[in-house]
Amino acid sequence: MDASIKDFEAAIAELETIVKKLEDGDATLEQSLALYERGVQLSRFCHSRLEEAERRIEILTERGELRPAPASLAGDEPERR
Repeated sequence: MDASIKDFEAAIAELETIVKKLEDGDATLEQSLALYERGVQLSRFCHSRLEEAERRIEILTERGELRPAPASLAGDEPERR
């Protein structure tokens, strides 16, 4: 794990800042590449944390048995509205 990344929320906030800077288009090529590389690190960190959270999600049934979350919580089904 990258020690410079505090937690999921901090990583998301930094990613948002990076996206804004890249969208502004004011950075040099080297700065843009460095921002992009950092964004990839942050994205991987967030993805890994989300996978860990997904593995930890369990639902307590009425009988007190633990079972994995349904696929709809795991992102396997399209969101219904």
